[in-house]
Amino acid sequence: MKKSFWKKVVAVAAAGALAAVALAGCGASGASSSSASSSSAADSAADTTIKVGASVTPHAEILEQVKDTLADEGYTLEVVEYNDYVLPNTALEDGDLDANYFQHITYLNDFNEENGTHLTDVASIHFEPFGLYAGKTAAIAELPDGATIAVPNDTTNEARALLLLEQEGLIKLAPDAGLTATVVDIVENPKNLNIQEVEAAQLARVLPDVDLAAINGNYALEAGLDVASAIATESSEGDAAKAYANVLVVKEGTEDEPKIKALVEALESDTVKDFIAQTYDGAVVTVF
Repeated sequence: MKKSFWKKVVAVAAAGALAAVALAGCGASGASSSSASSSSAADSAADTTIKVGASVTPHAEILEQVKDTLADEGYTLEVVEYNDYVLPNTALEDGDLDANYFQHITYLNDFNEENGTHLTDVASIHFEPFGLYAGKTAAIAELPDGATIAVPNDTTNEARALLLLEQEGLIKLAPDAGLTATVVDIVENPKNLNIQEVEAAQLARVLPDVDLAAINGNYALEAGLDVASAIATESSEGDAAKAYANVLVVKEGTEDEPKIKALVEALESDTVKDFIAQTYDGAVVTVF
């Protein structure tokens, strides 16, 4: 009897242990499944969210026009606004953004070369004619000897401003200066103009303190300047429109992602073309 009794006790204990192991196994499997499901949901959300860095005007405003179109395709467009020309590129390089839309192609190429970044354009969207605006002096013909003209201090935009001054007969640049021209490339300056280099975003603010300022289209718009009243502007028909076309930029290797293609298609639409034509009165011109 005793021997039989202890056999039963051992059998019951063994069965209990096996059940506990089975239950533990089920619990682990359930937790693993739940974790995998949560991870999959997060990945899915990331794949359908498009995070784009942009200048406030006009880039962020243009992006707002395609939110509904992208939503209809299952994508959520998140626009992150920036007020400078560096952070949107470093954030994209670091993987904090899916794309950015604030710069022209020449600036992008220069930025990559100087910083070793791996960014590439996927679409040319618009051109912002560079303008020369009146400060203390109302017209080019009225510029006094030694007048001060403010220009952007970043390489490509400074060259663009200097080329505009050359276009208007105020200075002459070295023949090979091109899109990398700086003040050292000025070979003729008959009015002894003082070329003052200023951070691009600050140009509109210093306008009352200088005779003229060459200002990027987006910053002119943000400052409430009437582009139609600019003393001189670049032609949207010339080489500038190609060299300074504003582009949608991504990190190399992501060009063919479905959400990037969806964003490109949405921006290259009649909706965007009509919005730009009706909103910016020539200060922004589509190039697609």
